[in-house]
Amino acid sequence: MSRKSSGRSHLRESGFDSFPPAGHSRKDLQLCRQVADTLSLALGDCGDDCLRDLHVVRVVPAPDASQLLVIVGSAPGEVPPAPTEVLAHLQARTPWLRGEVAQAITRKRAPSLLFEYLATAPEEGKEAPR
Repeated sequence: MSRKSSGRSHLRESGFDSFPPAGHSRKDLQLCRQVADTLSLALGDCGDDCLRDLHVVRVVPAPDASQLLVIVGSAPGEVPPAPTEVLAHLQARTPWLRGEVAQAITRKRAPSLLFEYLATAPEEGKEAPR
């Protein structure tokens, strides 16, 4: 299997039917992956017990790459904290999280971050509902 077709089949498996997905450029999707990786590490390293166990499920442009929607969820099998509590903690830490993203990416301006919380994260290998 060639490198090109392997990448496209991976996209189909993850729910995308076209490459790049409609309305988003390859660069936007690359940025989303970088931000997801950075936020996963930052949430794991933060001193906040409420945020430490969260997992980044998905990051998508909302509506473009200047603002990103970060979907986080609790680990499967754990008792999820109250959504209002999680969102309040995320809101309080947003400037710090955005700073972590700004250090990790190569852009003139760091994107704004919006957060959405899923009480239970999807199982390994599955994507969040759309």
